[in-house]
Amino acid sequence: MEVGKDKVVSIDYTLKDDQGEVLDSSQDRDPLSFIFGNGTIIKGLEDALEGKQEGEEVSVDVEPQEGYGEYDESLIIDVPKDKFQDPENLQEGMQVQAQSQDGQTQILTVKEIKDDGVTLDANHPLAGQNLHFDVKVSEVREPTQEELDHGHTH
Repeated sequence: MEVGKDKVVSIDYTLKDDQGEVLDSSQDRDPLSFIFGNGTIIKGLEDALEGKQEGEEVSVDVEPQEGYGEYDESLIIDVPKDKFQDPENLQEGMQVQAQSQDGQTQILTVKEIKDDGVTLDANHPLAGQNLHFDVKVSEVREPTQEELDHGHTH
């Protein structure tokens, strides 16, 4: 069976940056499983997997526009410390949750802690980076109706 729309795909992968540093890997974990074609994984990786067969291996280089987007300086915001529940526990590099004006949960990275406030970065941590994947398609199967209804694998 080949990778295509609405198939459940499971992959073993290693993700590296331009310097060859491993950013993420499924090694020592279960493969990543998802319903193909519903936006679960980044476009550049999804495009490279389409049509592949179970057992195939592929190396994929994904530029920012096909990954997590270009880095956007306008997504850097300063917030007063009193807007945080526990400002004394904040650390640079940690991620915090916030609710956007439309009610969506958003993950932000603490970029800098100042005396009077905190600088937050709403960019995805991998925005602006070239991504290098080594992937093996470990399984391709038909989804159950429940998986299709829920939009994710079980």
